[in-house]
Amino acid sequence: MTTLTKEQRRALFRVWRRPASVKLRMTGKRESATGLSYREFRRTVQPGFGGDYIMVPWCGMWLGIEADGYTHS
Repeated sequence: MTTLTKEQRRALFRVWRRPASVKLRMTGKRESATGLSYREFRRTVQPGFGGDYIMVPWCGMWLGIEADGYTHS
């Protein structure tokens, strides 16, 4: 498992939560559009290539999250 900074964990949670609002209202259960729980989503995190960032697959692309929480594709 990749070690995450507090800012990366916060950014990762925001990414996971993005499309969950409709599903949360309908089911009362918070999960992503892919049906993964937050813990399962965190397990998809990969270390970045030669840097302090992480990569996570999201909606058919890879998102990078820097150590300070900045998220980019």
